[in-house]
Amino acid sequence: MYNLLDDLSIIEASSFVASPTAGLYCAQMGAEVIRVDHKEGGLDYDRYMLTEEGRSLSWENLNRAKKSVALDLRSEEGRELLVELSAQTGNLITNLPEKSFLSHEAIAAKRPDLVSVRIMGWHDGRQAMDFTVNAASGYPLMCGPEEWDLETAPPVNQVLPAWDFITGAYCAFSMLAALRHRDKTGQGSQLRVPLGDVAIGTMANSGAMAEMLYRGGNRERLGNAIWGAFGRDFRSRDGVRFMVAALTAKQWAGLVKAFEADSEMAELEHKLGVRFADGDRPRFQHRHALFDLFQSKADALDWSDLEARMGAQGCTFERYRTMYEAANDPVLVDENPLFTNTSANPSGFEYPATRSFANIPDREAAAPAPAPYLGQHTEEVLAERLGLSSGTIGDLVDRGIARFSDARSS
Repeated sequence: MYNLLDDLSIIEASSFVASPTAGLYCAQMGAEVIRVDHKEGGLDYDRYMLTEEGRSLSWENLNRAKKSVALDLRSEEGRELLVELSAQTGNLITNLPEKSFLSHEAIAAKRPDLVSVRIMGWHDGRQAMDFTVNAASGYPLMCGPEEWDLETAPPVNQVLPAWDFITGAYCAFSMLAALRHRDKTGQGSQLRVPLGDVAIGTMANSGAMAEMLYRGGNRERLGNAIWGAFGRDFRSRDGVRFMVAALTAKQWAGLVKAFEADSEMAELEHKLGVRFADGDRPRFQHRHALFDLFQSKADALDWSDLEARMGAQGCTFERYRTMYEAANDPVLVDENPLFTNTSANPSGFEYPATRSFANIPDREAAAPAPAPYLGQHTEEVLAERLGLSSGTIGDLVDRGIARFSDARSS
């Protein structure tokens, strides 16, 4: 947590992953992010996996450092309160449809300099989610063993909703860009960010779209090899799987030395008429011969020896871990200043929580803030932001339009 954005307040009306991620990143930099949900919780409030007490660990972590307001968003009065809150702050992040009560136009009628960032499915209005836009991108049909046929073999989905997280990060960036523009010109902005465009656009930005059009067909599957460079998984004599990558001359030289493969490499270069130190191209083109050579070396060494050798040569490598192993790894977590162990969670479950990913050397990062209980800040926000009296707020609660702290908070 840093307080770089401590003068910024944002209303977030969202669910699932991409939209809450945008608010989370702003909150981790000090913005006051007020998440407004339906009084029973949004669509992601009970998202799997749940603790025995029924708490979503996904919701808890995507909503750290935010405030929570719970309103009856199925009622006209509750919806109008959300519109008023959005107009009062002038900053909105949402994935609600544009053709809804929370349209940019409805809020801008009250606040002309409104900055709204809205996550959509596809640019033409079709619905989408991470795993469907990933199917459209072509990436799942690039994954899998080399021997799999491009036309008949099944796709391989990734388990990380990467497009959601990329979209969330892009939306946080878009929000700050629009705020800078407003500071300079006084003008508001309506920004619509289609999840599908983030996926297909990222594929284009990577050069993959141009590549497919240039080659006039699909790229072959590569298994666990790195496209266009040297890198793959290997197995040590004692059965440890690890990944290595060599994209620079220094990395390549270190890897050859760590595996004590100088003489064999010279023989292979002579046989093939190439110099592998010349760059990625010869190493990628002759990757199978190189893979066989490095694996034959790994077959004769235990992981502890390989790890020590590669570490001494400054190689780029990492051992494969299960996610449970990663969560318990002392170097990745316990000794990493990114994390602080905390039990200040609505679930009551103690585990490591993250600060901002950014590191500012001359500033001390505050401990990660907990997620709120649903409705924890309803009274505070309605009073401070809309100027409602305690009696008026009490009436809203009595009539079911607003809700105070989550009933499961005990």
